[in-house]
Amino acid sequence: MMSWSRLYGFKNYLKSSLWLVPFVAVPLELVVARILHRLDAWLGWSLLGFTQSGARALLEAFATITLSFVVFTFGSLLIAIQVASAQLTPRLIATTLLRNRVVKYTVGLFIFTLMFVLSAQNLMGNEVHQLVMLLAMLFGIFSLAAFFHLIDYASRLLRPISLLAHVGAAGIAVTESVYPVIAHGSDIEEGEAINLGPPGRVIRHLGESAIVVAVDLEALKAQAERSKGIIEFVPQIGDFVATDDPLFNLYSGACSLDEHALSSRVAFGSERAMDQDPTFAFRIVVDVALKALSPAINDPTTAVLAMDQLHRMLRTVGKRYLRADELLDQYGQIRVIFRTPDWDDFVHLAFSEIRSCGSNNLQIVRRMRAMIENLVHTLPANRRDALLRQLSLLDREVERIFTYPEELALARVADPQGLGGHSGKVAQWVAP
Repeated sequence: MMSWSRLYGFKNYLKSSLWLVPFVAVPLELVVARILHRLDAWLGWSLLGFTQSGARALLEAFATITLSFVVFTFGSLLIAIQVASAQLTPRLIATTLLRNRVVKYTVGLFIFTLMFVLSAQNLMGNEVHQLVMLLAMLFGIFSLAAFFHLIDYASRLLRPISLLAHVGAAGIAVTESVYPVIAHGSDIEEGEAINLGPPGRVIRHLGESAIVVAVDLEALKAQAERSKGIIEFVPQIGDFVATDDPLFNLYSGACSLDEHALSSRVAFGSERAMDQDPTFAFRIVVDVALKALSPAINDPTTAVLAMDQLHRMLRTVGKRYLRADELLDQYGQIRVIFRTPDWDDFVHLAFSEIRSCGSNNLQIVRRMRAMIENLVHTLPANRRDALLRQLSLLDREVERIFTYPEELALARVADPQGLGGHSGKVAQWVAP
């Protein structure tokens, strides 16, 4: 039986595999083509009245067109991957381009149509199957329409705002899954992690050095309940774990648990994944902003677009209960210790690097001030201290860099657009 970690890795591979849908289209076409040929012979329809020479010419034309579509699509995809990697960040490739369903199913349609018209040519003989020709025409027309749609879709998808919005939406989704409880009231009280002392047993990572991408928490919790002990997962999702690094600390009855049964509940990979890692979406968006602020690209407007997504994701995080590290059973007993990022982690990730690299740019400092002021007014009270510390750091950076009074006054204005939205007056925010 396949372990949970292998099954998770297999599913994740299939999600990011562009070849799977086109591959499935081949056997599907073989079945459909033979069924249609037999149905056509049984019905005996004349329908379009195609002659043998006309049918062959049409099928050859569709075969050439669809083959060209496949070559053009894959060639364009390789160029798109290179551009996205160079101009934005390589981490967008696995999370957006290779998982895009429109690209997968469009290529699948092209392969299905190509194989269908080739099968129609091969099985034609001395008789023209009119039903098959009708469907070949329809598939060819659908392929033409799908190709033009793909060109339009890809041109929109590869814009920075589209990719950033996609990552932002994915980040909000994973945040809601990792932190499912919405906080109610003005304050959010979150418990402090406890110290259990030295563990009774330590399980180390015996596989290849890799990054933790997912953990089967429900299974770990069930094992801890059965053993009447406590399982502490040492690393955090997204951490790099080298061979022989501590993986689990076991306490009380959990010391008797099988090492392989525990290790098989942890999935590793060569790079971070977004399934259980809410900070990874922040990391991708921040990387895009930093690349845009680099001297080689110098595109602060794209950095402002990235900050828009950080704003919406940070608001989602701030309104949720960022659970304590302990997972409890139905009787309130600690069973699993699993560390997740806290509010300060998200705030530092969203602000620190961008402020460091972009504090000399008016767009960045004005947009950052607008984001901080908005979050201070719209999030619960105990979220404000970390935000106000960021505002203090921003003020000191602005005073250090902008020496002219006129520029300093402009830099101190909160502007959701970066530069141009609120010139000369402070933005007034209203909590939604």
